Amino acid sequence: MNLILSIESSCDDSSIALTAIDTYDLIFHQKISQETKHSAFGGVVPELASRLHAESLPLILEKTKPYLNSLKAIAVTSEPGLNVTLLEGVMMAKTLSYALNLPLIGVNHLKGHLYSLFLKQKEIFPLGVLLVSGGHTMLLEAQSFDKISIKTQSLDDSFGESFDKVAKMLSLGYPGGPIVESFAKKGNARFTLPIPLRSKKQFAFSFSGLKNAVRLEIEEEIQRNATLNEVFKEDLCKSFQESAIAHLMQKCKIFFEENARNSKRWKHFGVVGGASANLVLRERILEMCNFYGVELLLAPLEFCADNAAMIGRVAVESYKRKEFSAIDFLQTRPRITMF
Repeated sequence: MNLILSIESSCDDSSIALTAIDTYDLIFHQKISQETKHSAFGGVVPELASRLHAESLPLILEKTKPYLNSLKAIAVTSEPGLNVTLLEGVMMAKTLSYALNLPLIGVNHLKGHLYSLFLKQKEIFPLGVLLVSGGHTMLLEAQSFDKISIKTQSLDDSFGESFDKVAKMLSLGYPGGPIVESFAKKGNARFTLPIPLRSKKQFAFSFSGLKNAVRLEIEEEIQRNATLNEVFKEDLCKSFQESAIAHLMQKCKIFFEENARNSKRWKHFGVVGGASANLVLRERILEMCNFYGVELLLAPLEFCADNAAMIGRVAVESYKRKEFSAIDFLQTRPRITMF
């Protein structure tokens, strides 16, 4: 069996996977999350994340020793991400590449998110994609492995980042996405929050204004009652989530309408990234896909956030194309372009 070992350390998840080149089977995958370590700070502390990667990655790597003789390449997330955390994964990958005399493959982890749709299976193109994560919000059009274009993206905060910041303002903890979603399930959308760029034809995303509107509601409530009770938090989370998703859907509708007029239109639409685990978002996207006669593709919930399995899946395609990275790419920092 020919395998690729892949490493992911772009933010706060330490992950290593083994992917079969010929069958795409995921032979091994483990991820160690740092969420509890960063929760006290309300977000990721880069230096702490780097130290935790240095502890966790070797522990996971130890479990892959039985497969070392089957390896044909080493893959690693090379960009984008936090420099100090990327460094941990890249240095491990370079060391393995040199010691085992294996080619090195640098992978853009946003492309990895796209390929999280195709774990254990062949890719499907052409494809429309909504990528929503803690660092990015964008609509992509993918024609092939090496022809992926950004149609639009956020002008400021990302969809996932706005959830984190709302959770922090309400002292709910980190990561904010699943916490805000859980509070929203119990709430009523009684607050009138703006839907970003609703009155503008601008084809872009923006969440800073919505986040500020949430802040103002919190300040007014504190002035009235001095504290924030659970009902207030639940209702505000519900109102925020509804506005944030409505904003996504409005811009996705423009994308779908444009595609419907295209003679080379895509018939599959994927939602990827850590924030794609939001179940309300998945329901709304499914409704839109059904309306336009497009098949919805979703990554398994356990592979929505950053993980080495998706990096390995991209690496399989790169390996088949013999697209390898120089062993000194960390020092020379050539741009490993996603699109």
